Amino acid sequence: MFVLALTYVKPNEEADKHMEPHMAWVREGYAKGWFLASGRKVPRTGGVVLAIGPRAEIEAYVAEDPFTVHGVAKYEITEVAITRTAAGLDVLTN
Repeated sequence: MFVLALTYVKPNEEADKHMEPHMAWVREGYAKGWFLASGRKVPRTGGVVLAIGPRAEIEAYVAEDPFTVHGVAKYEITEVAITRTAAGLDVLTN
């Protein structure tokens, strides 16, 4: 599993200008079966995506995020080797 932590490097107003295409990118990540959960950081300094899939493909997909393309946010990708989950979350250990 991967934790995709994005941090805004431009003001929220700039992020808002690219929010619609970013959210289309997020929806596509879910459609691909890669994204499991996502949301904004509180306070609003960026966001987090929980993802599964091949690392190289996830990294390439992050590079296509409109926030990345337009320099709005930087991503930190952390791989986590899940060894235990709550009932129903076994997809995270694959």
